[in-house]
Amino acid sequence: MKKRVAIIAANGGLFDAYKVFNIATAAAATEAEVAIFFTFEGLNLIHKEAYQQLPLPEGKEQIQQGFAQANVPSIPELVSMAQEMGVKFIACQMTMDVMGLTKEHFVDGIDVGGAVTFLDFAKDADITLTF
Repeated sequence: MKKRVAIIAANGGLFDAYKVFNIATAAAATEAEVAIFFTFEGLNLIHKEAYQQLPLPEGKEQIQQGFAQANVPSIPELVSMAQEMGVKFIACQMTMDVMGLTKEHFVDGIDVGGAVTFLDFAKDADITLTF
């Protein structure tokens, strides 16, 4: 039986994005079934405009150059990789409503659902992580 990995993405910075998508793609590479629930600032990680310019922690601006020199994929590239590997993206309906966002604000291929949608997946998860 496939392992299940459930990830909650609640923060919207560049480091948060790398944590979420590195774990998600690594888990998917091991044939695990992976779902990410994006809520609050975490929605930035899949927002068509925001995910191209996620903020770095103050004083860490030089790390951007390190990512480039180490050939680390960009967040848009990691989003595409994760989707190609079958990672399920669930955008939080409540947060979207509060922020006045619609499915069209986000990358293609996402599901929109509430906490119950994610919990239905997570209840059988072998690993649950929050970033």
